[in-house]
Amino acid sequence: MENNEVLDAQEMEQNEVQEQEAVEFKKERVVAVKPEEFDWDAYENDSLKSDERSKMESLYDETLSSITENEVIDGTVVSMNKREALINIGYKSEGVVNMNEFRYNPELKIGDKVEVYVESQEDRSGQLSLSHKKARALRSWDRVNQALEQDEIIKGYIKCRTKGGMIVDVFGIEAFLPGSQIDVKPIRDYDVYVNKTMEFKVVKINHEFKNVVVSHKALIEAELEQQKKEIIAKLEKGQVLEGTVKNITSYGVFIDLGGVDGLIHITDLSWGRITHPEEIVQLDQKLNVVILDFDDDKKRIALGLKQLTPHPWDALDANLKVGDKVTGKVVVMADYGAFVEIATGVEGLIHVSEMSWSQHLRSANEFLKVGDEINAVILTLDRDERKMSLGMKQLKADPWEAIEKAYPIESKHKAKVRNFTNFGVFVEIEEGVDGLIHISDLSWTKKIKHPAEFTAIGAEIDVVVLEIDKENRRLRLGHKQLEENPWDVFETLFVMDSIHEGTIIELADKGAIVSLPYGVEGFCTPKHLVKEDGSQAKLDEKLEFKVIEFNKEAKKIIVSHSRVFEDVKRAEEKASKAAASATAAPKSAKKASKKPADTMEKTTLGDIAELAALKDEMESTAKSKKSKAAEDASQE
Repeated sequence: MENNEVLDAQEMEQNEVQEQEAVEFKKERVVAVKPEEFDWDAYENDSLKSDERSKMESLYDETLSSITENEVIDGTVVSMNKREALINIGYKSEGVVNMNEFRYNPELKIGDKVEVYVESQEDRSGQLSLSHKKARALRSWDRVNQALEQDEIIKGYIKCRTKGGMIVDVFGIEAFLPGSQIDVKPIRDYDVYVNKTMEFKVVKINHEFKNVVVSHKALIEAELEQQKKEIIAKLEKGQVLEGTVKNITSYGVFIDLGGVDGLIHITDLSWGRITHPEEIVQLDQKLNVVILDFDDDKKRIALGLKQLTPHPWDALDANLKVGDKVTGKVVVMADYGAFVEIATGVEGLIHVSEMSWSQHLRSANEFLKVGDEINAVILTLDRDERKMSLGMKQLKADPWEAIEKAYPIESKHKAKVRNFTNFGVFVEIEEGVDGLIHISDLSWTKKIKHPAEFTAIGAEIDVVVLEIDKENRRLRLGHKQLEENPWDVFETLFVMDSIHEGTIIELADKGAIVSLPYGVEGFCTPKHLVKEDGSQAKLDEKLEFKVIEFNKEAKKIIVSHSRVFEDVKRAEEKASKAAASATAAPKSAKKASKKPADTMEKTTLGDIAELAALKDEMESTAKSKKSKAAEDASQE
């Protein structure tokens, strides 16, 4: 309602002005006409001749612009409010244009020239109908092409965001503003640019698809390039400049030095160790930096931040010396050791060998982790080289200092299996006290080829101290010595020619391992594995074996299966020969009767002695065979 009243008042004021102009015009016409020629009566009665009236009207019409509908003409803003603007195009009345059509130009003011499109000379309310938006649209492509050709700076209204950039209203055309062309620095929030009017340059037009690309960055690049040249020309190593944090990456920080970018590497941000630059700086932060280096073209500039502060080693306590105890935090881990920060920017290395008296730590990660707060002792300190080595095991007593007292010879202990070799087992009795159990000291009876057959890594095993090697920090240990030597007993059980039942548990080309009673093992060569039927003994077969060799010192028993039946056979053959000799004795006596008596008596006594020996042997080996031989002898 308020707007309509304003417009009505303006329209009444315009009508009054127009009537006043008409009156003035008539006066001028009256003055121009000679008094004697002017018909005052007709003028008073308003009854001028039609030709005279037409002439006067034509003269009045010439004072107004002749407009044509659907035409684009220029007008002047004569009045405006938040909703509408009155545009004077020289017509008898002004036209009204909605202020939304001037969103791209928030600086619009009274008196500005604008282009408008005449939609109709009179609308339903008799008002001149104008459109600025249509006028821009009709002339937009000509204006855009002209702006591109002449490298002209134009204004545009940013309407909204889109993928990869913004949509800009330029002369009524929706142009694309890429995100990389908004500013020379990376844009983190595009929304702050929406509904803003900015200056642009047209950088590309696709006439086929009616696409327009504009850039705001191009406007400031020329100015920045000049600034950049001036800055680069003055660059010197060691120079301190003020800059703004432009971008933060995992490896460093990019600093804007006023058109020139430099990089602070993460190692040059702080004397102490950091995991990410965000721990030190933040975006858009202003700070002083020092120029460390740059290339010949000065396109790559290395900057430093920590160099503007004193080195922490220079502020290290002058009284600190080797042997002192310090407290620090583990900042970096490696297989060979850990770096410990005892003060900001002051680090010491604890080698893995200095973490424990134990000899079995293969990696420092088994002992420490990043972030651990630890106590240590200074082992070496070089202030000139800014290096320090630390130790942790020195905080504990060395167990080898009193090894003879703690682990005397023949003392028994429990140990943990740490590692294997082909010749034995490495064990740890306590941290820093290691020992070796030779493979021959694992068992009295078993033939062990590898320690893994006897125990496992990490297992607990009972040991006895056999020897102390303090110089090499090693103990010789035994396991079998915890029991008495069973070979003292075996010596009375496995006598020569004794026969025992055994099982073949291993078979190879060189022979077989035979499991004998009492957990002892014997060895049998291939020729002694032949059975009575001529076949070869097989794995897991249970047979009788005769002991043919016993060596207590070498803990070796040689057995034979073949000898069991071969010895019986030989005994039988011998007995048979003896029996045959006995049956032939009477015939020999008759023939010998002719010989002297002393000779016959001697022969008979020898024969009797031989028969007696054969008889004893036959009784102990094969009674049944002997009976048969005696029966045969009686039959003869």
